[in-house]
Amino acid sequence: MSLFNGTRLDDTTFKLDIERMRMGWYADKYFVNIATMLQKLSEQGYLYQGQNHLLPEGITPENIVTGDIEVEMQWFTRRPGKTIVVGVDKALTMLKHATGYFKDGEFINTADQLEVWAVQDGDVVHYDGNPLHVQPVMRVRGRYRDFAILETSTLGILARASRIATNVYNTQVAVNGKPLMFFPARFDVHEVQAADGYAYLIAVQRYNLDYADHTGTFVSTDAQGDWWGGFGGGTISHSGIASFLGDTAEATLAFSRVLPVNISRIALVDFTNDGVGVSLEVCKAMFDQYYDLIKQGQTEEAKRYLLYGVRLDTSSSLRDVSVLPLGDPGLDLGVNPRLVFNTRQALDSAYLDWDLPEEAVNMAREYCQNVKIVVSGGFNVEKITKFEKLQVPADIYAVGSSLFSNYGPTNTDFTADVVRVKVHDEWIDMAKVGRAAVDNPDLVRVW
Repeated sequence: MSLFNGTRLDDTTFKLDIERMRMGWYADKYFVNIATMLQKLSEQGYLYQGQNHLLPEGITPENIVTGDIEVEMQWFTRRPGKTIVVGVDKALTMLKHATGYFKDGEFINTADQLEVWAVQDGDVVHYDGNPLHVQPVMRVRGRYRDFAILETSTLGILARASRIATNVYNTQVAVNGKPLMFFPARFDVHEVQAADGYAYLIAVQRYNLDYADHTGTFVSTDAQGDWWGGFGGGTISHSGIASFLGDTAEATLAFSRVLPVNISRIALVDFTNDGVGVSLEVCKAMFDQYYDLIKQGQTEEAKRYLLYGVRLDTSSSLRDVSVLPLGDPGLDLGVNPRLVFNTRQALDSAYLDWDLPEEAVNMAREYCQNVKIVVSGGFNVEKITKFEKLQVPADIYAVGSSLFSNYGPTNTDFTADVVRVKVHDEWIDMAKVGRAAVDNPDLVRVW
């Protein structure tokens, strides 16, 4: 699957639209046109006839079959700083299945004639702003017309998956190893969820490797876990609460009674804009059920009513009723540090207001203090960093749209350049001005 298990994914996972990929359906048209031109020139036996070649002295341009020119191409990113590379396995699968040409309506696969080097998903590259210092993530040698149309789609998967992985990694660093819920599915088309979820997994694994941690994964859809066996999870939704007439406690009790015990009970508590009050209502209702079942000796059934957490999701345009106004929107509105502190303090001491027999007090205290606080709504690296600096008692961060960020320092632009051509059995440097063939010691021969 990646650097972390030494196994590469293949098309049994990706299920590529190979037929249309071979026809150039997903390629920028200029690549299709160039491939078509080169194939026709090959069929015509065309030999290079130009006068302004860039061959070095001593290398003659005679008898060069332009249509069959072999090239060395390298794929690289120019994202500033550190990039977690993902998408390599899918790009390799594209090359494996769609390299070749059509003859008399039949596709002739020539992938075995390529020489291919690549890093692993999960490897790291760096870019300092100098195009001559890039670190290629793939290198391919072979007849250009056979794989020209794959440049668009290979760059696309590398750019998207590496962008998301790097954004997740940087966010994971910001949360100091706390669980990071991957919640961006609603911000994009459903077809990309599997690749996005895989990028998230690789980022978490990379973080665990770099920081000697064991942070787990949490995706919101089954599709996001498709490539690696994960499955979706989440919290009670606003719509679910509305279905219970705005009664969050009742909705949480019903959820707990009906859903399997392995699904975490996380209550969304901002429906009435009273995060603290609703958290207390839910906690009390859930504990009452839990304790009653414990008293009856139904220990396993009682587990259904273990409240794993409450999720604060106050709109950025609203001030929670527990937050006293200071006149500064940044301090008053949305999920802010004061709201989280208020909720933590209220939960930790909630049991003190309950009418409990003496033997239940310690159980109730432990129950309340074990309830985790999940925060969501507009969180990004900057906001998380502020929270962590203030030691805000958020246990889990649910992050969505910022993980798709692709501007400024998060812009993850991948490029592929031809840097050498093969002339008379000799590899000749042939890159546009400002580019050159560059090595990366992490490249390994794939085939």
